[in-house]
Amino acid sequence: MAQETVLPVPQISSASDHLALLLRNVSKSFPGVHALDAVSFDVFPGEVHALLGENGAGKSTLIKIISGVYLPDTGDLEVDGQPVHFTHPGEAQAQGIATIYQEFSLYSDLTVAENIFAGHMPRSRFGTIDWRRASREAQLLLKSLDASDLDVNGRVGTLSVGNRQRVEIAKALSRKARILILDEPTAVLTQHDAERLFGVIRKLTTQKVAVIYISHRIDEIFALSNRVTVLRDGKVVGTKITKETAEEELIRMMVGRTLELGLSAHPDLPPSDRPVLLRANHLSRAPLLKDASIELRAGEIVGLAGLIGSGRSELAQAIFGIAPQDSGTIEVDGKSVKIRCPRNAIALGIAYVPEDRQRQGLVAAMTVGQNIGLPRIWKLVRGPFLDFQAEERLAVHYIDSLRIKTPTSRQLARNLSGGNQQKIVLAKWLAIKPRMLIVDEPTRGIDVGARAEIYRLLSSLARDDGMAILVISSDLPEVLRLSDRICVMREGRLVAEFDRRDATQESIVGAAIGRRSKSDTRKNPDQSVIMSGRSHSDLR
Repeated sequence: MAQETVLPVPQISSASDHLALLLRNVSKSFPGVHALDAVSFDVFPGEVHALLGENGAGKSTLIKIISGVYLPDTGDLEVDGQPVHFTHPGEAQAQGIATIYQEFSLYSDLTVAENIFAGHMPRSRFGTIDWRRASREAQLLLKSLDASDLDVNGRVGTLSVGNRQRVEIAKALSRKARILILDEPTAVLTQHDAERLFGVIRKLTTQKVAVIYISHRIDEIFALSNRVTVLRDGKVVGTKITKETAEEELIRMMVGRTLELGLSAHPDLPPSDRPVLLRANHLSRAPLLKDASIELRAGEIVGLAGLIGSGRSELAQAIFGIAPQDSGTIEVDGKSVKIRCPRNAIALGIAYVPEDRQRQGLVAAMTVGQNIGLPRIWKLVRGPFLDFQAEERLAVHYIDSLRIKTPTSRQLARNLSGGNQQKIVLAKWLAIKPRMLIVDEPTRGIDVGARAEIYRLLSSLARDDGMAILVISSDLPEVLRLSDRICVMREGRLVAEFDRRDATQESIVGAAIGRRSKSDTRKNPDQSVIMSGRSHSDLR
């Protein structure tokens, strides 16, 4: 999501300027992993300092040290020029350091004001909670974030993701945060909410709040940051003034090589006469899936775009049997089939990589090898016992072929980076040798290097193995890059279809609220084209 407004670089070179935070030669090791190696990092008041690196580069470890979650093995920390030694997060918070993770630390059943002041509610002179003061101060905090439209007495659970994030920031400011760490803050935001967040960040920098910004989206780095530090394998590769560098240079610093992430990964479209492996006709399931039809052909990648509430994932879940349709039919190889559960789908050669790899795709407490072998568990049994050698051979094959970075197949899945966890989920479904693969948000929250590898893998599976692939994504450049055809959903219906050579960002994005263009009308005279990856509730 490219932004036109770029935050001006603050004047931080004068002798009067002091560092808000300084880390000097910080190192941290875990069993079998050297997470940080003599890392030095700093941020000035009123500066946005971006932290960039592949999954596993050490970013999370670094911010957990700053936040007091981890103790460094060696190295020094200073806040406002004073040495500090944090033994728990409360000590970091007392020094004005606040961290906002992708998973919000809010209580859905409490009000906005109660969440903002959780743990330090204003008190009256009699020691009781001063509810009026809490509401009044919460309103002032939200007003400072241009979020005065939020009802401080409303439940947080009723808010959109973007508004919940504003509550998180207000919560941090209520503790007088002077150093704000944002970890992948736009991963689940709409473009509208992301732009509002950028405005909040710019406003905070005018108040001399130091911001450490972590994101895999390089366009955001250029839109917001003054400086960017790149980590690779636990070491600082370099720090650049953002306006004096380029995307290509940052990617080379991140991955140690040049990556090709442009459009047209496969310029030759597959023949339209390829066999139709799956045909879904008029599928409906209340409340989000109303009347959706789609075809998947052998050797073809179909992109499925639309609003987050448009029924994209629900269509995939109906096809895979997670949430079977109330009406409509599914055909495989031209024959009508009944898919009432995932076992039926797997037997028909359909695999499904869900959107939430942590909760739906992995058993995080199991090993890499155990996760890969799960869908084939009954084929790995010899008599009454599991054949551990067969499980190991299967795991090693996919660890090697998908280049999963793990010290051993016996490593716990939860200890791997997001990109490698995504590869494990792909591996476990590829292990069943599917003919059709559905992948929902295949690269959400993973770095540019792992993203390039997944793009190559999906293209290879379609081109070389003849697999039919359905890619659901809210990332429009990703849809355009990967897809041979792009299908667009709105309000539970398929409303438009494009060949990749005919699709443009403008023609598809103008879709987000149903806006009609001349090209859309010509291609679909009865329906306006919708796309985007934005939820109706998110637009509140």
